[in-house]
Amino acid sequence: MNEDFRNHPLLELRLPEVREELLGAMAALDRELPLRPATIVGGTESRGDGERSTDPCDPAREVATLEWAGIDAAERALELALAARWPLRPPEKRVAVLERAAGRLAERRHRMTALIVREVGKPWEDADAEVCEAIDFLRYYALSARRLHDDLIQVPGERNELRLRPRGPAAVISPWNFPLSIPLGMTSAALVMGSPVLFKPAEQSPACGWEIARLLLAAGVDQDALAYLPAGGDLGRWLVAEPRIATIAFTGSVAVGLEIQRRAHESDGQRQIKRIVAELGGKNCVLVDSDVDLDEAVPAIVRSAYGYGGQKCSAAARTLVHQGVADRFAERLSGAVEILRVGPADDFATEVPALIDPGAVSKFNRYAELCTGAELARAQPAAGPQYVSPLLVDAGRLPDDTPVVREEIFGPLLTLERVRDMDQAIGRVRDLPQALTAGIFSRQPDRIDELIERLPTGVVYVDRAITGAIVGRQPFGGNGLSGTGARAAGPSYLRHFADEQVISTNVVRHGVVL
Repeated sequence: MNEDFRNHPLLELRLPEVREELLGAMAALDRELPLRPATIVGGTESRGDGERSTDPCDPAREVATLEWAGIDAAERALELALAARWPLRPPEKRVAVLERAAGRLAERRHRMTALIVREVGKPWEDADAEVCEAIDFLRYYALSARRLHDDLIQVPGERNELRLRPRGPAAVISPWNFPLSIPLGMTSAALVMGSPVLFKPAEQSPACGWEIARLLLAAGVDQDALAYLPAGGDLGRWLVAEPRIATIAFTGSVAVGLEIQRRAHESDGQRQIKRIVAELGGKNCVLVDSDVDLDEAVPAIVRSAYGYGGQKCSAAARTLVHQGVADRFAERLSGAVEILRVGPADDFATEVPALIDPGAVSKFNRYAELCTGAELARAQPAAGPQYVSPLLVDAGRLPDDTPVVREEIFGPLLTLERVRDMDQAIGRVRDLPQALTAGIFSRQPDRIDELIERLPTGVVYVDRAITGAIVGRQPFGGNGLSGTGARAAGPSYLRHFADEQVISTNVVRHGVVL
């Protein structure tokens, strides 16, 4: 399959004409604000007021105003999904829907990029990369669905076959930090395997979620096979506990992922074991060996820790640095942190934007207060209620039991820890319950291979940034408490959304059929 798939190209943002096109798309979007996302059930839209999403970099700007969907809407959606004929559609028809959706999204990439910048405060470069990732998910899963087959052992007298069958309705519960690519990836994977979808977006990004639903319905998804249910946590909990839901696809925090595991089978009337496809948070470490190339490592680590304000599950949170190079590394890294550009996401120069909402700011400030007196460097925040000061912290000056080095902060705070050697660094990584991503900077191939073998994480990056997994090239997912093992955009991902059925037929027939 690899030779048939090509990643969608990123925009060249240094070109003035590209910037002008994006700014034009943003100006056109701003004239439409606030958008009016609707609950969609059975192809029917229903609108209301009472809830809103805002621009994190300018909270006075309303991006969307809407009404949350209720449990009654979810009940109707589930009844329609259970009766839908989508699972009976030929696989090639479902594949064609994804391919049409990818083409439509590619045509509208500038508007969608602008919407991501506005609704979740993601800088242009990251927002453009997310739109490309969303297009890639659609095309990769379409191609994967065409190639799914298993060759079983055949012997004279019998024919053996393994088929993949739709599991039934899937609940997709998505995060705000990748409001287009992650929910579109989970939703399209379920749909292409024949499972109708009840899609609940994050509360902070209902407009992006609404665009996903409209895109897929316009591309040909049956109206009863996709419901869009913008809502708060109560509806999410209902979806998780509902016994008729067959699959739960979730991306979010470890705490919520564990709660989903607990609640998924509590209700009476369960007819099958729910399959939970979960990608959860991390406490991602970068190992810096004594022979590190600082010119290579420092920019990559800064990008990994502070890009999009550290609001990525794959973001670097801890650097474990060989003591022989720690002072030089700290000096170089401190200098890079101090000149980080903090500002609005729609400024092409911005590296660190505002945090997503006031709750995220309060959470970051609690961890920052625990680091008082241990700061190595900070960047100046921009003016505005949701901007914070990016921090580099000397973990050696913190208490041994500090939560700063164990809990996911989801903000621009990176710790530096001196270690005796890489053995000690590996021990600290293995002490963590999260195991999502890790990085290694070393110039010794044998040492690198040894470290990889001992790292428990789902993804290991060597001599490069630890964020920015690309569809088809770095299948993404975590081990430990960082996920259930599914690798998004990997060769086996679609199988998580299907049941297997084996058919064995006797092909040596005797007698006459009457």
